[in-house]
Amino acid sequence: MRRVKKRTFSGVVCEQEVFTISDRVKDIRKAEPRQRFKTPEERAQHRINISRKKHARYFNENFNPRSLYSTLTFDVEHECHEYRDVKRIRDLFVRRLKYAYPDAVIFIYVGRGKSTHRFHIHMVSDGIPKDFIEKKWEFGSVLRIEHLREHNYYNGIDHGQDYTGLANYLFDHWTPEQGGHRWKQTRNAKKPEAEKPTEVKRSYSEAKPPRPPKGYIFVEAKSTKYGYQYFKYVLEPPKRKRTKPKKADCTDQH
Repeated sequence: MRRVKKRTFSGVVCEQEVFTISDRVKDIRKAEPRQRFKTPEERAQHRINISRKKHARYFNENFNPRSLYSTLTFDVEHECHEYRDVKRIRDLFVRRLKYAYPDAVIFIYVGRGKSTHRFHIHMVSDGIPKDFIEKKWEFGSVLRIEHLREHNYYNGIDHGQDYTGLANYLFDHWTPEQGGHRWKQTRNAKKPEAEKPTEVKRSYSEAKPPRPPKGYIFVEAKSTKYGYQYFKYVLEPPKRKRTKPKKADCTDQH
């Protein structure tokens, strides 16, 4: 058995996975971590976690503080009662935006209120002006539209432009009755950079992680009893400028 490590860069985030592969694997550059499961439920959850990780990586790769996060609601005239109807409007809206701004990147999600059961749409976009989004959403109200944050905190640590929290929040909007994919993204979305795995000789632990890439800081580690280790780093964020506290609403971005 051999130990290998693989790094993936997405936006300001670097993830390093360390895992074991069989000696029968000839080309370690194609190696992927394989986990064991006690139940079918564990295997199903693992597949969801893979999709969640892929989504967060694409999200971090494509968005930054210039990008816009919008929440779009429906008025009485355009209220939808079936997922197929709201998806039709979603697709029409994306086509209109892309027609005007072909280079724009859009991730869009369908949600439904837990108490009202009314549909709404969340969208994160890059390369489309705020006023154009407001003008083209003709199906109700733009409840919110704001730039993504430059500083995101997890467990009290500044991760800078790491949008994993917002990405996971939007990923979880999907429900089984919705069917299909959990999110819709434009085809021009950039892919994260995944390096080829390399063999490692050192032993790592959550207390002794691999050295961070130049300019990055270590922020997270986790492992499983099967030998899989995960280490996360973010590009060291610039220090925040001190500003006078605002009296406005301080609600979370997600």
